[in-house]
Amino acid sequence: MATLFKDVKYNLQGLINNIDMGTIGLPDIQRPFVWPDTKVRQLFDSLYKGYPVGYLLFWENANINGIKSIGTEKKQRAAQLLIVDGQQRLTSLYAVIKGQEVIRENYTKTKIVIAFNPLEEKFEVPDAAIRRDPRYFQNISEVWKADADIFEITDEYIENLRKSRELSADEVRTIRRNFNNLKNLETYPFSVLELSQEIDEEQVADVFVRINSQGKTLNQADFILTLMSVFWDEGRTNLEEFCRAARLPSTTNGTPFNYIIVPKPDQMLRAAVGLAFRRARLQYIYSILRGKDLETGLFSEERRDQQFERLKVSQAQALDITNWHEFLKAIKQAGYSNESFISSNNNILYSYVFFLIGRIDYKVDLYLLKKLIARWFFMCSITGRYTGSPETAMEMDLAKLRSVNSAEEFLHTINEIIDSQLTKDFWEVTLPMDLATSSFRSPSLFAYYASLNIHDAYGLFSKLKVNELLQSGLRANKSALERHHLFPKAWLMRNGITEQRDYNQIANFALVEWSDNIAISDKEPKVYLPFYEERFVASDLERMKYWHALPENWQEMEYREFLAERRKRIANVVEDAFGKL
Repeated sequence: MATLFKDVKYNLQGLINNIDMGTIGLPDIQRPFVWPDTKVRQLFDSLYKGYPVGYLLFWENANINGIKSIGTEKKQRAAQLLIVDGQQRLTSLYAVIKGQEVIRENYTKTKIVIAFNPLEEKFEVPDAAIRRDPRYFQNISEVWKADADIFEITDEYIENLRKSRELSADEVRTIRRNFNNLKNLETYPFSVLELSQEIDEEQVADVFVRINSQGKTLNQADFILTLMSVFWDEGRTNLEEFCRAARLPSTTNGTPFNYIIVPKPDQMLRAAVGLAFRRARLQYIYSILRGKDLETGLFSEERRDQQFERLKVSQAQALDITNWHEFLKAIKQAGYSNESFISSNNNILYSYVFFLIGRIDYKVDLYLLKKLIARWFFMCSITGRYTGSPETAMEMDLAKLRSVNSAEEFLHTINEIIDSQLTKDFWEVTLPMDLATSSFRSPSLFAYYASLNIHDAYGLFSKLKVNELLQSGLRANKSALERHHLFPKAWLMRNGITEQRDYNQIANFALVEWSDNIAISDKEPKVYLPFYEERFVASDLERMKYWHALPENWQEMEYREFLAERRKRIANVVEDAFGKL
């Protein structure tokens, strides 16, 4: 059987010239994003040492729409060779050698700068120290400029270095030789496999997936985005635009910007396919979107088109700004007012799927739906429902909706799942046990903070509410509210509690204003508590003790006894907050 490719040899300069002219272009099966600068540095180090850096895969085709150019400059010719595999390497090489801007993953345009030490033959990404170090030539892009003279560059470097140290004749020869070696990277050889123009876009996408599944770590979302670029590029663009707009607020237009989550395209894709196909395992979605019948294993172009039409409708609903912000209101209603409390973005994205299903498919009243999703998200967060095997858990949850036919049944089914998780044993046994940790990223701790928001609680010893002190977007040199050791660390260590896991227990922390935290310092509770209690009347003190789960005369308790009792009280505060939802 004839092969679908041919093996062609290039050198680096030939590749760069073709990219610069536009004859090698970037197809829409990949985005023009580049590696971090450190990885680009490693690539140049490998080239310089003569190591292999892998083959490239091109597609020979002059008549395809939707081709992206590398870099940000317009090209002179239409692309005849499209990069299928090796885009990150070539984009990085092109950007450095041509000194051109590239588009980063956060959608900004920047230049990649790599420094070179010719005496040690080292490449580095310049930091403040390297920029002050005369041993480093600060930007290797200068070597390949059209009007660059390698001899002048070398002489200037030697002259500058001599201002800080003596150079031997051998060192001068080494510098000259290694600058020349750097310049000669243009001759580095590449092996390129060129796919025949006879194969179609779907075959190219399939080859890309097969190659990358053997080497690079790509998840199923990447594979689906690949298919979208071939068959529905507008959809992929919409995902990327939505996520870009979610990064910065706008004073003129409605945007998805918020203080809870900055979504990525693959995350919003999960929401769209969850609504469209009631599936969480993306490996199924990839097959479905290629037109595969999961029962017979047969592919159909007609089926593929139908499934993409289905995805188009659902994605539009998932990216709808109104749907998005109404959903986020439910998350805030659950007490999770900013990203600091979010232990898993999966909990948000999968909760959004249920919000969309409830609103779009079952037409649940929006007020009731937000109340339900607030409870659902609270349950998912405190139990870590989608942190272990998220796709498996979500598949099981979605399966429970297969026999649901009405809004009432939807509400009943979701509440039934919630009640099965947040039982009496959970509140009285599981949650206090979960609180026996020193982890600052504990879902149970975040649930407690969210509960203080639900209770509209004040900070300990404060006249300001927790939600005011933890306000989203508030930035200062000192946090408005800080985690304070109720039994100060220094005092505990003086009294024999020396292990970090013991003195940093969740139950030993409370939220106080930073100024109070500093003032308390390492004083024991019996010393500092009377001073702060004088600020409040008895009724306010009682409410504060409840919110902050402080036992009666806690300042007199033995430390470990205090921890055990406070965990129970925190669990009670959290349970009461959930009851309010």
